[in-house]
Amino acid sequence: MALSSRSRLLLAAGGLQARRAGLRFASTTATPKTETEVDTSENEVVAPDFTNRNPRNLEQLALARKERGWKTTWPKREFWHRLRLERTQHYVEAFVERCNGDVVVSASTREWAIKRHLYSPKGVTACRNLGRVMAQRCLEAGINFVNFKAVIPWEYRCDSIQEFEKAMQEGGVILREPRRIYE
Repeated sequence: MALSSRSRLLLAAGGLQARRAGLRFASTTATPKTETEVDTSENEVVAPDFTNRNPRNLEQLALARKERGWKTTWPKREFWHRLRLERTQHYVEAFVERCNGDVVVSASTREWAIKRHLYSPKGVTACRNLGRVMAQRCLEAGINFVNFKAVIPWEYRCDSIQEFEKAMQEGGVILREPRRIYE
């Protein structure tokens, strides 16, 4: 596109004022740049060395080490993820924890989103619904296998714990971890 003579004079006058201020203009002629074609075959080359940065990859492949601890340690800590259900006098809480004690996923009947759908925040129906919510949260977090053993053996006979376990299994979570593969 060609510039008119008047706009060239304005640019020249502005250029003199700009030079006094220490500024310079770029060229006023428009020259189109020719674009070079990019070679896309370099994107298809796979690197010979691959580093997997997923910290849970070995757990999912059942190759990660399980901390055994001492023989006298109770409860046993030989798991990657453990599901715990705690019933108090007024509420029921469930959480998944790692072997180092960090809580990964939790749900409780103290949460308003769960509590408002329950008649009572304790009891068999509360445990069943908490199991459904916990199963969904575990699957959303990518946890498909958890170790679920009642800490005190006679607690397992309770109806509420059995309903919780059944709801977790119906939700798609497997309540035992795969055996570790030794190489």
